[in-house]
Amino acid sequence: MLFEDDPAMKETIASVLVPVAVPGAYTYRVPQGVTVVPGSIVKVPLGPREVLGAVWDGEPDAAINPKKLKLISHVFEKARPLDDELRRFVDWVANWTLSPPGMVLRMVLRSEEALQEEPPVPGVRKLEGRAPERMTPARQRVLETMQEGLAWTKSGLAHAAGVSASVIDGLLQQDVLEVVSLPAAPPPPMPQVDFAETKLMPAQQVAADGLVASFDQGSAVSLIDGVTGSGKTEVYFEAIAEALRRGKQALVLLPEIALTEQFLRRFEQRFGTYPAEWHSEITTKKRGRTWRGVANGDVRVVIGARSALFLPFVDLGLIIVDEEHDGAFKQDDRVPYNARDMAVVRGHLSRFPVVLASATPSVESRVNADLGRYTRFELPERASGAALPELRAIDMRNNGPDRGRWIAPELLEAMKETFADGGQSLLFLNRRGYAPLTLCRTCGHRFQCPHCSAWLVEHRFQNRLVCHHCGHSETVPKTCPSCNATDSLVACGPGVERIAEEVESLFPQARTLILSSDLPGGPERLRREMKVVEEGGADIVIGTQLVAKGHNFPKMKLVGVIDADLGLAHGDPRAAEKTFQLLAQVTGRAGRVTGGGRGFLQTYSPDHPVLKALMSQDRDAFYTAEIEARRAAGLPPFGRLAALVISGPEKMAAEGYARALVRAAPNEGAVTLLGPAEAALAMVRGRYRFRLLLIAPRQFDLQGYIRHWLANVPKATKGLRVQVDIDPQHFL
Repeated sequence: MLFEDDPAMKETIASVLVPVAVPGAYTYRVPQGVTVVPGSIVKVPLGPREVLGAVWDGEPDAAINPKKLKLISHVFEKARPLDDELRRFVDWVANWTLSPPGMVLRMVLRSEEALQEEPPVPGVRKLEGRAPERMTPARQRVLETMQEGLAWTKSGLAHAAGVSASVIDGLLQQDVLEVVSLPAAPPPPMPQVDFAETKLMPAQQVAADGLVASFDQGSAVSLIDGVTGSGKTEVYFEAIAEALRRGKQALVLLPEIALTEQFLRRFEQRFGTYPAEWHSEITTKKRGRTWRGVANGDVRVVIGARSALFLPFVDLGLIIVDEEHDGAFKQDDRVPYNARDMAVVRGHLSRFPVVLASATPSVESRVNADLGRYTRFELPERASGAALPELRAIDMRNNGPDRGRWIAPELLEAMKETFADGGQSLLFLNRRGYAPLTLCRTCGHRFQCPHCSAWLVEHRFQNRLVCHHCGHSETVPKTCPSCNATDSLVACGPGVERIAEEVESLFPQARTLILSSDLPGGPERLRREMKVVEEGGADIVIGTQLVAKGHNFPKMKLVGVIDADLGLAHGDPRAAEKTFQLLAQVTGRAGRVTGGGRGFLQTYSPDHPVLKALMSQDRDAFYTAEIEARRAAGLPPFGRLAALVISGPEKMAAEGYARALVRAAPNEGAVTLLGPAEAALAMVRGRYRFRLLLIAPRQFDLQGYIRHWLANVPKATKGLRVQVDIDPQHFL
């Protein structure tokens, strides 16, 4: 709220939330003659700098002497104020995650450039009745290109006419053309609801009809639970169409940037145009355009990563979370939030439907559906009519490969058959690089990151040893740094590069391709290579978890999992669920279109319940067992978890403060406090880490407990940090 401070001064004061880690809003003076309202976007002085902020709800602090208050330095009058619903959402996320509300606002106010209109672009237009003194073929092509009277940018006209820029300059000098101003970027084309309607299978139509009906139910949440290739995207496209018919905006969240290329093409085929994109790889200018277009309503559909959830939509009416089970929706730094759960919250606060989609739903979503909180639509068959792949376990204890090899004979034979038949094979290993560990066979020295308690991963293509946690990188030495022995360094274990090396030696005539997030070229290269695989331009693909996320490779016939035990080898309480989801998703790439797919899982534990459930294709058996195990242990969704990570530059200080926190914990019988324990990654970026884990009943006010606890503990010494993670998804 705002109120008048001194009628003679005719100034008001306002609460302004700034994007820094402070508990609440600050009070500022509003310049004379300027009007602000809750949600107005402003620039204010903060210490020695100026920052973006937003006028916030609540009474400003009237007890402060007005003469001591700083003045709002600028109000972005052309920027639409953040609406009530978005402000409530920011406060809700801050309260739930125990994060400073300004840090949540920081995810909304990305940059000052997004708040300002792009300057006009200089262009050229033909003057009526004017002709050049001398007509040349190049000039003729320019004038023919402009015969409809439209204005062009100079570079665009030169390209369209097939001439150099000097030809355009010559026509300008002779006053045949004139310089005009063009809008920086025209509004994006509107998606056409009826551009190309899709004929749906009966189960798809039932789901689509249910999603359309959910628009009249307020904040309804629907779960599309469909096997790989069942056409979930086509179903929720009908929900997008309904949102557009009702004049609403829609947001589609995807877990991986590399998924966007295929999705964009499918969206264009259905709606006649591309949606707007929002993720870290688009340019600053494009981000600004999307932010403004969302705020003023020009942009109707956005496809984005988790941060798109905080865009200032003017009339958001639908959120879709595709691959809702994926761990990439959880942000672990600054504001630890799960975009899937916060999407449900945003829909609830603004009373619009939210759709979750997955072939392997999270246990939490499955339980919510079983309890009637979510409406579940099941798609049990592939849209193409193809059968699910036949899966086999290869017992590596008895049927493993020869020493120094990683592909078992049975899998190798299946690859040969697939290659001979013209099909594609996919080898999956969730390890980037060439080898996860390099050591000296003379003295036993192991190459470890100097800033983290993690081994350096060899990337042989780049001749580098890399830490996958902090980014430290160094050249592979020619001698051991410990004993100076030469030719003594040996790679231990396989990464995707090492598997590719083995494949190339076994299939020299095959077109081999590696798909991994850390290869040179970034997301743009990944998009191109995904398209190569989709179009059949590779025979054998070796990939990390990137390949498990919703891709449709029509010619993929065989999937081989090099190490099916990898995800089960640690104490993560979600290890079984994550492994089941990952392996089900990756084997689901086989035979999606024509059927006849096969999957082979190399394992040393073929009798593990997760692998047995996969082999029997019995998803319900896995979920039933996992849900009962969670219920018995009081783990989510039947209980609540919170993690506290205490870190500092000195190990003793970090551990000491962690123990002090435990001693100061309120005595509450409903809460089980475990720790402090050294984190699995005991040091990251030079900071030593200790973890506490809290387990509480589902209805317990865990945030209130932690808030009271931390408000009454000794203040941390300089350099120590306490990070609170509500509902942790990772336990490193």
